[in-house]
Amino acid sequence: MIALLALTLTVSTATPVLTLDEALQAARENSLDLQVARARLEQARLASNRAWAAYLPTVSVGGSYTRNSNEAVVAFPGGGPEIVIQPYDQLAAQAEVRQAILAPSLWPAIRNAGIAADVAELNTENARREILFAVAQAYFGAASYQEAIRAAEFLLQVNQAREQDTQKRFDAGTVTRVALLRAQLDRARAEQDLVRSRNAFASARLALATLIQRKADFALELPPVPQVPANSDEELIKQGLEQRPDVAAARRNLDLAVGRRTGVWFSYAPSVGFSGVYRVSNAAGFTGQNDSWALTLSAQWTLWDGGIREINLREESARVAEASAQQKQAEARTVEEVSRSRLDYENAKANLAKAEEALSLARETQRLTEISFKAGVATYLEVADANSALTNAEVGAISERLQTSLAALRLLRAAGLFMKE
Repeated sequence: MIALLALTLTVSTATPVLTLDEALQAARENSLDLQVARARLEQARLASNRAWAAYLPTVSVGGSYTRNSNEAVVAFPGGGPEIVIQPYDQLAAQAEVRQAILAPSLWPAIRNAGIAADVAELNTENARREILFAVAQAYFGAASYQEAIRAAEFLLQVNQAREQDTQKRFDAGTVTRVALLRAQLDRARAEQDLVRSRNAFASARLALATLIQRKADFALELPPVPQVPANSDEELIKQGLEQRPDVAAARRNLDLAVGRRTGVWFSYAPSVGFSGVYRVSNAAGFTGQNDSWALTLSAQWTLWDGGIREINLREESARVAEASAQQKQAEARTVEEVSRSRLDYENAKANLAKAEEALSLARETQRLTEISFKAGVATYLEVADANSALTNAEVGAISERLQTSLAALRLLRAAGLFMKE
């Protein structure tokens, strides 16, 4: 942990402070990318309902009115009643019910729709984690830039005080004009560094605000370095293979490809259906009845369709091979990312420890140089070099802390532990 300088300026209390947890919650609620992913998930779930609907009965009703040019009447021999088979104004209504009894091609379609919904849900979860990962990265980066502003403000304070002291010494004739010019130059450089740090922070804060869909009117607090479980690489790799949603989605995509190929095989089977129709009309017809009904049991078996099924079968087999390769690729990528992220994290921790040690030495050097300068032992150039070394050590420690935090986030993400619900 890097202790903040005692003389650094704090953020104005009028500026609201946005914590990392608040930023992540804002992303959950406001992220447009996450809203898109959730909408696609809902579409996938509706596809499952659509697949089931093909196996449910369908009911339809209809009616018609026809004006005929002539009326047709049938009279039976022997003085029987006349039957109007075509009136001038003909009215008719019909109700029909259809139900698939044996539809083999629908069985894998229903199962595949459920798998597709699983894939969509896993992709949505992966998108959620990636969005929150991007927000966390942006937050740590912006917070580090804010700390760099404080280091730059401290250096400016030191150089302003040094310039005032040198001006007094120059007026008293104890230092040369060169020393005064050097003090003024150091102060000008410190002002320029402060402006550069503020602009970098403003840009990083704007990027974070865009991710969470809010105004860039907040200050930040630098979070501690994320904690990484003290597991071996093998354990982290196992966790990544089990808990990463992109790996799980790749596996379910393979199941979906196999299911679609199975669906092509089932299309070779015959289908059986049932339908029932009820009709009513003011035209009695030859039966003499104004209403009628019919029940039909039908079977259909496509023996040859021009080779379309064979083409579909080869196409789906190729997709199975593609999905299998993508699954292996996702698993291999997980192994590589965990191993590389672990190395990056260990390297970043070592660099941070050295940076903190260098910062401690630079602070002590600057303190002793100040004391020596006031005692007339050290020169102004030595003081300026000590102040510059302290600033560089501050900025270096802030940078190494940022790199360590980002490396920890990447390792957690690679192992499937970042923002796991």
